[in-house]
This record gives sequence, structure tokens and C-alpha cells, in this order.
Amino acid sequence: MNDRRFNAAQARRLDDPARLLWLPPDEIIAALHLRPGDTIADIGAGTGYFSVPLAQAAGPSGKVYAVDAQEEMLVWLRQKLAESGLSNVEAMQAEADCTGLPDASCGMVFLANVWHEFANRSAILRESSRILKAGGRIAILDWRPDVEPQAGPPLEHRLSASGAGGELRSAGFQHVANVNVGRYSWLVQGEKMQ
Repeated sequence: MNDRRFNAAQARRLDDPARLLWLPPDEIIAALHLRPGDTIADIGAGTGYFSVPLAQAAGPSGKVYAVDAQEEMLVWLRQKLAESGLSNVEAMQAEADCTGLPDASCGMVFLANVWHEFANRSAILRESSRILKAGGRIAILDWRPDVEPQAGPPLEHRLSASGAGGELRSAGFQHVANVNVGRYSWLVQGEKMQ
């Protein structure tokens, strides 16, 4: 584990009700323009803060692969899934650069608040491209470096939206766009053309 990976011992913080105020899932889900039947890889899913609303947006005909490297996080997620009654989420332990998902199996790859944790973001983008269908989209949500929040990583660990957009373009993604969301975050999206 690198020094930027969120400590699973603090998993309870990820479901703090105050988080709903400064990072409202509904706002993020609306910005993703999901459709019923979508298949989404939620990479770095943690305790499922976004996995559950993603699954609700995808509907019963859709699927969410909730991928996290830390089994401790997935324990929380599985409990949340059992309580929600959702059956369209599959929790998987895997690294972001080697998800184990089939080629071209997803219409969207979603990475929330983990982009700053990755040392080799190029490998993450290669894996994302591999599992995305042609025309599939990648969405990266992370912490803005220009605001000091009540929570989140230190400012020196944060990356800019423009930098993430440049990385997407370099990896071959097109129609790259970014927007600020919530109080402290940016969202960058791009499309796989081939």
C-alpha cells in the first residue's frame, strides 16, 4: 500500500452523513448521464458511497462492478448491499490496474476520490480502456487543489482537473470535459472512441 491510499481502518468516515452535504451523490450521478441497463466499473469503490446510487441509476437491467483493492472496504460494502436489497452490484477485490473484468465489458469506468492515490495512472487508463466498450466513457472524480476542505487528502497530494484531462487525451480518450462538483471536487469525463 502506498502512503496515499485511504486507510481502511478509517472506512467509517466514508459514510459520514456530513459527506452528503459536500459531495452529494445525486449531483454526481446526474452529471454522469447514466441510463438504465448501463454496466459500470466503480473502481476504488471503498464502502460503496457511489456503488449504491450507481446501481440504482443503472436499474435492475444494469450492473455495477464495485472494485476495491482492500477487502476491509468490501466488507462494509457487502453489508450495505445486503441492507439495500440491490442485486445488480458485484463486489470484487482487485487493483485498479488489473481488475480482472472482461475486455469491453463496461459502458463506464468511474473512479471517485482515488485518482490522486495512483502512482501509475497510465496503467489505470490502459486497464480502463481495455474494459470499456467502444464509445464507453471514463469519469474521474477527485479533490480540487484550490480549496481547503474539512476532509480529504493533503493539498500536496491533489491533482488538477486539467492535468487529469490531459492524461485522458494522451491515453486516446476524446470529448474530454471537466466540471466542478460538490464543494471540493472536480469531475473529468472522456470517451473511448475505438
